[in-house]
Amino acid sequence: MTTFDPFRDLEQFTSTFFDSGRRGPRQMPMDLYRVGDRYILAADLPGIDPGSVDIDVDGQLLTIRAERTLTTEEDVAWIARERTGGTFLRQLTLGQGLDTEGITASYDNGVLSVTIPLSEKAKPRKIEITSQQDTAQIESTTS
Repeated sequence: MTTFDPFRDLEQFTSTFFDSGRRGPRQMPMDLYRVGDRYILAADLPGIDPGSVDIDVDGQLLTIRAERTLTTEEDVAWIARERTGGTFLRQLTLGQGLDTEGITASYDNGVLSVTIPLSEKAKPRKIEITSQQDTAQIESTTS
């Protein structure tokens, strides 16, 4: 038994009608979360050659670009063609307090993982408290 979902059908229709001839970059779905003193960005890029993935940091702008090339054979009668080729692009503005020099990335099973560490200045630290009484005791015992 299937359930009727008018929004799913509408989304399929509009994406087929309006997106089929799209030439510009497509967005990639992603998750962003924090673990300890680093942020992890996980972007879905199934079927993309890791060699086509390009990650750049320019100031506080992180850009991820990937290219999916679909093979087209001669004399093919397509029954369904829902996978799209082309350029996938995602840009994020990084906030202050991140170590842009320490960003690393890995690609496994179609998921690109980008690790963005906090800078040392942004990490929480303990501040030692001194008082005038402690200073007076130290001075009197040294004389």
